[in-house]
Amino acid sequence: MSQDSEFLGTGRRKTSVARVRLSNGTGKISVNGRVFEVYFPLESQRMAVQQPFVASATTGKYDVHVNVAGGGPVSQAGAVRHGIARALLEVDATLRPVLKAEGLLTRDPRMKERKKYGQPGARKRFQFSKR
Repeated sequence: MSQDSEFLGTGRRKTSVARVRLSNGTGKISVNGRVFEVYFPLESQRMAVQQPFVASATTGKYDVHVNVAGGGPVSQAGAVRHGIARALLEVDATLRPVLKAEGLLTRDPRMKERKKYGQPGARKRFQFSKR
């Protein structure tokens, strides 16, 4: 592994897509050009983003640059987490069992269901009247 090598990973959740670049560094994380503590103000979102590093014991070894778009803040945090886990696999394939056991490599398939014709929403029906 050379000094200036970069590792890429793409993470997705709901409609959010995160493009992650890992490079050797001191553990700085920037999301869309902003410090990640500013971009994700809630502690739960920050923990989700850092979970792959904690699980693989690589905290503080890599600088992370993320471009994330679509969805809401929680969805974006999940997408970033997925992308970081995938990028860590590029760095070291032996981390797969650890990351897989934590469920960090699984793409969360839950999506918003589409609205159907003849009804007001995905599952809701118009009020029924017999006459």
